Amino acid sequence: MPQDRGEAHIRDRGPDRVRDRGDACPGALRLHRADDGALARLRLPTGVLTPHQVLVLAETADRLGDGHLSLTSRGNLELRGLGEGCGLGLAELLRDAGLLPDSERHERVRNMVVSPLAGAEVRAWSVRLDALLCAEEWTLELSGRFLFAVDDGRGDVAALAPDVTLLAEPSRTALARTALVRVGRAAYRVAGADAPRAALAAAEAFLAAAREAGTGAWRVRELPTGQDVDVAGHLRRASIAAEHVPDAVLPAGGALAPGLIGASPPGVSVLARLGRVTTAQFRALLPAEEVRVTPWRGFVLPGFPDRAAAEERLHALDRAGFITRADSPWVGVTACTGRPGCAKSLADVRADARPMAVDGGLPVHWSGCARRCGHPQGAWVDVVATAEGAYQTTVQKPTG
Repeated sequence: MPQDRGEAHIRDRGPDRVRDRGDACPGALRLHRADDGALARLRLPTGVLTPHQVLVLAETADRLGDGHLSLTSRGNLELRGLGEGCGLGLAELLRDAGLLPDSERHERVRNMVVSPLAGAEVRAWSVRLDALLCAEEWTLELSGRFLFAVDDGRGDVAALAPDVTLLAEPSRTALARTALVRVGRAAYRVAGADAPRAALAAAEAFLAAAREAGTGAWRVRELPTGQDVDVAGHLRRASIAAEHVPDAVLPAGGALAPGLIGASPPGVSVLARLGRVTTAQFRALLPAEEVRVTPWRGFVLPGFPDRAAAEERLHALDRAGFITRADSPWVGVTACTGRPGCAKSLADVRADARPMAVDGGLPVHWSGCARRCGHPQGAWVDVVATAEGAYQTTVQKPTG
């Protein structure tokens, strides 16, 4: 069965893939009209919510939406079931809560995933990169799907097929940390202080390559075979000292499992079943110093005073309906929106989805149609609706 990445409007032209429509990716200000009402997608470039922002989003979902929040595979949050004419009120609520950038035209280009357990230095890279993205006019040319990853060296978010990756390296000296900036298979070592600017330069190099290719590519992997992305040249023009690292190997990282995390101080990690929570569940994440949203459709609560306090909160979140154990059969089970929210869906996949015993522990994704929206990266068990109540199950493997 051929793979369909869920990104519509790509047509083949010889060896090249050509996008023949503009980017209609939804945002917090550009709403998508779905069968169950409007949808707003909120980018969280650092992956962090304050307690106040959690409460504002819960109240917003109750007042304007369907009383739920959805989590995406990029660590975004979605509000669904929004009524007609709510756009201005929604924007005001998000703006007042500090959930929109100063340059609101840039809100859809703030696509970034950050290692949920990253320390202060790496998290600061994401904050700085977000500020740089929102300060440049040319970054508005990036599509709503172009993805940055800021990885603390574990290889967790670097494994999510980003377009530009900042990968923190272990300190090579007592004085300074370095980072690899990666685009495709090309990697360059830069000083940690230059890492955010290097990621921005790499994105600019992609846009130059995309214009030269003339195929309307939104992402690095959509560039024609052999198309050069002159990262080195753009780093030089930005006055960033860089060392080419041939054959750089990514750490073999993976998704953050639910349960207790860390030791000093301890924290907890939970997953949302099928990537969706009620506002009551969302509020149950509090109290917390901060709430980190993960690209595995879950949350991290850091900074408990001791293990006993972390275990107590984990038990409470289990009672609230979160996935809190790594051995839960629901770990790795995801689904698209399905009916009634999506007109293209052939089934109510969220109602039909269930865990499946699979050799090798592959993730399982339930889709209402052949677009397979939201499917995992790498290999996965592909369960696709073919008619009312009927599904076809295969194993999908990455190409290339």
